[in-house]
Amino acid sequence: MPQSPRARALAVLRGQRPDCVPWFGDLDYLATAQIGRGQRPEGFKQSAAYLDWHRELNLGFYLQGYFPFQAVVEGCDTREWREGHDRVRQFITPKGTLQESWRWLPESFTEGPVEHFLKSAADLPAYQYLHAHTRYVADYAFGLERGPQIGEGGLHLAYLPKSPFMQLVALDAGIIATVDMLDDAPALFAETLAVVEQSHDAAAALAVAGPAELLMIPENLSSESVGPALFERFMRGYQQKWTARIRAAGKFSCMHLDGTLRGLLRQECTVGYDFIESLTPSPVGDLAVEEWKAFCGPTPTRFWGGIPGAYFAPSVSEAEFERHVRATLAVMRTEPRYILGVADQVPPDGLEHRLRRVAEWVEECGRY
Repeated sequence: MPQSPRARALAVLRGQRPDCVPWFGDLDYLATAQIGRGQRPEGFKQSAAYLDWHRELNLGFYLQGYFPFQAVVEGCDTREWREGHDRVRQFITPKGTLQESWRWLPESFTEGPVEHFLKSAADLPAYQYLHAHTRYVADYAFGLERGPQIGEGGLHLAYLPKSPFMQLVALDAGIIATVDMLDDAPALFAETLAVVEQSHDAAAALAVAGPAELLMIPENLSSESVGPALFERFMRGYQQKWTARIRAAGKFSCMHLDGTLRGLLRQECTVGYDFIESLTPSPVGDLAVEEWKAFCGPTPTRFWGGIPGAYFAPSVSEAEFERHVRATLAVMRTEPRYILGVADQVPPDGLEHRLRRVAEWVEECGRY
């Protein structure tokens, strides 16, 4: 009898060999689009039906994308409102006002920043005040409900906060403003990162103590924007601290690296993660699946990914899709250190029949 998705993945993470390569995927983006089109009900992603969808597709479940804590901001005025497609948030602190705006793009069922909290080093005192006056409370209700629902269909994963540097790069400032602040006010920049790290540590501790068995630092990295120098200077310490604490808690750790790989994959494999998630290979990324092992050198870190999300779109031919999946499985079945996954999400125009086909090919040619 075939092993379950959960059994297969846990075997790889424990250094054992399952009956064949595990197959997992993130359907959040596709589900968001289907909800937006009226094909799924509101609340679908939080329901048991979302897990049933994964089972129908023979796809392992793991990435709900939730934080098991809530932030409580004190000592300043918080305001939120909408302006058309824009979602605006403002913090009025004694050190200044911070405002961000994210725009919903109905054509692509996603949103992106049009205004960041931090525009220059002049905003750092207010940002520092904000994090110094933020406390966190555990929020385990969703995880406690979701865990039993997952069953043998997959794994239970939750997020820690990002490293303070990536919080700036990915969400609160952008790479250009971040580098400008580092150049213009290096002492104040370093002081602010220390305050943010103390704040994030409190939230991370709640995540590690929560019900999830897998814990991700959701850095959303690409070496096009953050290379080895910035990683070593600002990120390694935070990541090593929390991978060690996750391991001490008897849980598995991972981080999200879904962009270009050559500039960071080798470094991230020395941090202490159990696996690096959502690895996007060429021709979409810059490193073929066949190269991952040799490129990283001796490391126990497992590799999770292999099928670019774009390959599930109609723009990629059925023949090329099959060729890529079979070639990827030919590498992954050589040893149990790989988990086949979507890198990083099935897009809004993703074809569900391709998800089913991958499951069939795994059973056909994914055995070790």
